[in-house]
Order: sequence, then structure tokens, then C-alpha cells
Amino acid sequence: MRKRVPVIAFFAALLMCYWLSNADAGELRLYDLSSRKILSGAQALAHLQSARLILVGEHHNNAEHHQAQLQVIRALHESGRQVSVGMEMFRRDSQPELDRWVAGTMETDQFRRVFLDNWNFDWELYRPIFDYVRRNHIPLIGLNVPDEITAQVAYHGFESLNREQKGALEGITCDVTAEYRDFIRQAYGAHGHGKMNFGRFCEAQLVWDTAMAMNSLDYLGQHPGAAMVILAGSGHARKLGIPSQLRKRTSLPYVVLLPYTPGIFDPETLKTQDADFIILRDG
Repeated sequence: MRKRVPVIAFFAALLMCYWLSNADAGELRLYDLSSRKILSGAQALAHLQSARLILVGEHHNNAEHHQAQLQVIRALHESGRQVSVGMEMFRRDSQPELDRWVAGTMETDQFRRVFLDNWNFDWELYRPIFDYVRRNHIPLIGLNVPDEITAQVAYHGFESLNREQKGALEGITCDVTAEYRDFIRQAYGAHGHGKMNFGRFCEAQLVWDTAMAMNSLDYLGQHPGAAMVILAGSGHARKLGIPSQLRKRTSLPYVVLLPYTPGIFDPETLKTQDADFIILRDG
């Protein structure tokens, strides 16, 4: 029996990849948290096309969430919108490798190693997105900072960074709303950070939010005709996360979408303070 497990796992991975790359072809359907109405097709797309930033959240290990992200990217691209994809999952210093992948000059095995150097979740969950942007020459943009930066902030605070490490980041403190502080505290507890100081852990989360906001705006400033779909964990994608940092720095229009997850991301649990739309499963 033991010898058969790798074969079963291999074919399961192939089946999942096939399902993810083909299941996104259906019509885009959104639940509007403001009007409490379901929008589909062109009507749903119209609510996204005027935005310069489209933030789409995820639970990193949820295959359906990545399917929903791909569906949004596909709908915008096929509408003729000039679109790029910004990702929490890559550091900004990985941009040369991302450019090579999109240009078709990097082999899949090599790019997989780049991904695993940046991120510690399953490659196959993200591969349909990577394949789609490569086939369609959609720019893939790294938005994050090196792990050693956030680790240093988490253990020693933002002010422990030197000028080079801080870069364009300034004055990061745990100055957030009570609601976002509660959310960060939940994440702090869930990750079992032991004796780590909560305030410093909070600063590390804000480093991520702020850096991703600034890096996405930097790209859009250089590409005034483009929109960016930002893929990030739902805690960062929610309005209290990256969007709160965007509001401090720009008037560019943005929307926040979270993929439908019963009891977590659904019409009963989410408010307009969290997101603008829920991405519904097709059918």
C-alpha cells in the first residue's frame, strides 16, 4: 500500500490543477455588500472596471479562493482592461525573476524554486494563476518585503531597522482601529508567538500592509493606464489592512473582494467595512 501513495498523490495533484485551470471559465458573480444584490456577468464586471486597484483576499491553503482570484483576473483581462497582478507571495526584490517568468524565458522548475524561496504554501494552488499570466503576458508584481525585515520588526520593533532596511517606510507604529487591533491580536494568538511582544508583532503586520500599498502605487504611477489585481491574505486585503494604507496615500479608486466561504466570508458575516463584494461560486 505504501508504494501506491505517491502515485495517488501525483494524480490527485494533476486533477486539482486541471480543475482549477478549467473551473474558472464560468460567469463572474458577485454579491454586493452595499446593495445586498447579486451581480453577474457584464454587470459584475462593470463594478470592477473603473477601479485601479482590485484587492482579492484568500485563505492561502484554500483552492477555491485561488480559483476565485483567477476568475477575477480572467474577467478583467478578457474585457480588454490593461491589468497586472500584484502578489503578497513575492518580495519586491524577486521582480527580475517574475519578469522572466511572464516573458517565457524561465523554465517552470526554476520558477517553482523562486516561488518556494518566497512562500511556504503549496505551489500547485497558485500554479493556474502563474500559467494564466504567463500565457497572456500579464505583468506579475512582487509587493512584499524580505522576511528578515518583518522578523526583525516582530522581535525588536520598527525602530530597530536601519535607514537602508526602512527604505521608503516611515513611522510604522501599531496605530490602528480597535477592530483591526482585535483582528491582529487573533492572528497573534493563532500563530503561537510565545513571548513575542504584541506591539512589535502588530508593527510587523503594518510593515506588510504599508509596503504592499506603497509598492502597488509605485507600479501604477509608472503605468497610468493599468489596473492591478492584488492577491493577499484576507487579513491584509480587508479594508482595515492594505486599503487603509492606500487611503493615506492616494485617491485612486479601489474595490475589495473576498471569496465566498460559509460562516467566514458570506453575507451574514461581512459588512461594507470589511469588503465591497463577495465572489460567489459559479452556478
